[in-house]
Amino acid sequence: MILSNLHNRKELESLHPLFPELFDYIASHDILSAPLGIIEIKGKELFLNNCSPEPATCESAPLEVHRKYIDVQVLLEGSETMGWKPLEEISEWRGEYSDEKDVRFSDERAQTFFTLKPGQLAIFYPEDGHAPGISDAPIRKFIAKVKI
Repeated sequence: MILSNLHNRKELESLHPLFPELFDYIASHDILSAPLGIIEIKGKELFLNNCSPEPATCESAPLEVHRKYIDVQVLLEGSETMGWKPLEEISEWRGEYSDEKDVRFSDERAQTFFTLKPGQLAIFYPEDGHAPGISDAPIRKFIAKVKI
């Protein structure tokens, strides 16, 4: 997991071959004004989910993990708390991994919590169990899905 902000894009771009294209797109588009939904940048290799998720609590937000994609979650409006727990420490799962949706959930509680402000981001790799969307008010964010 990496915590950062959009001002550090140049340092972050070296972490994955698709990150320069992602951060160029973010810098050149007003995503906050874009309609909610999927924004394709490079087909299934790189796309955004521009969303306003229902707020969750620390107790109700499930941990999720992905196998095919890195999540780059960028907060646009509001204040969002996220939870984290390493994949190897998650022992109880809710159902099987969904290859179609690239997700598996656990009702275990995250062990570490942090709060993002607009312009800040969290990058979650497949080894990062994460519980996003924790807030007491509506938020706007996008989740970039970057093919591994």
